[in-house]
Amino acid sequence: MSTQNAPQDAAAAQGAPQDAAARDGGESTGRPIRVMVVDDHPMWRDAVARDLAESGFDVVATAGDGPQAVRRAKAVTPDVLVLDLNLPGMPGVQVCKELVPAHPGLRVLVLSASGEHADVLEAVKSGATGYLLKSASTQELVDAVRSTANGDPVFTPGLAGLVLGEYRRLASDPAPAAPDEPKAPQLTDRETEVLRLVAKGLSYKQIAERLVISHRTVQNHVQNTLGKLQLHNRVELVRYAIERGLDDI
Repeated sequence: MSTQNAPQDAAAAQGAPQDAAARDGGESTGRPIRVMVVDDHPMWRDAVARDLAESGFDVVATAGDGPQAVRRAKAVTPDVLVLDLNLPGMPGVQVCKELVPAHPGLRVLVLSASGEHADVLEAVKSGATGYLLKSASTQELVDAVRSTANGDPVFTPGLAGLVLGEYRRLASDPAPAAPDEPKAPQLTDRETEVLRLVAKGLSYKQIAERLVISHRTVQNHVQNTLGKLQLHNRVELVRYAIERGLDDI
């Protein structure tokens, strides 16, 4: 990653409403994907912001600590938050927990120097869509941001299997249901089919190709399923599917 000066912090920029085009790479309208970069090292933060801006992304803000990241993300509503985990004031995992439930359209790509399994799993459980090591090339980062904007999970090679293994471990020991827990909502056949493929680890693009439907239709089915099941992110959705054996069908 280059360390030349990047554009100055754009935290004062006004946020535009999010729409589905932001999460299909902006292909529908040509609107650039709105990105916010959070890292406590100024040279690294500026280099990442510059590389993304030069690759066509709209870098709407940067932040150097956890509380600042939460405030600015709420103000500028990025499509993708490129987030370091080791932040002063509030760790990156807590930033995820603060923002993702309140902003369902937000995607988080963790960009960290740590490849520790515990860090990866904690980040994903907190709502991160993907996890990339800082050793990644600029092109790998650019591709990862685009995929993250589409809602597809992105992991440095070797980490995806770790995450799927954790899904399965959690599913093997599900929390007991409360006595008064309501009956699970009824999903449509198509929603169930999409859910099964999500549980198998397919990306939204792969699901769209397999079912011969559009990428946006897959996204809509996933969002509808999340709403019906009162789940917050893909992690919870995959766990739900594995607990019910949908990944084995």
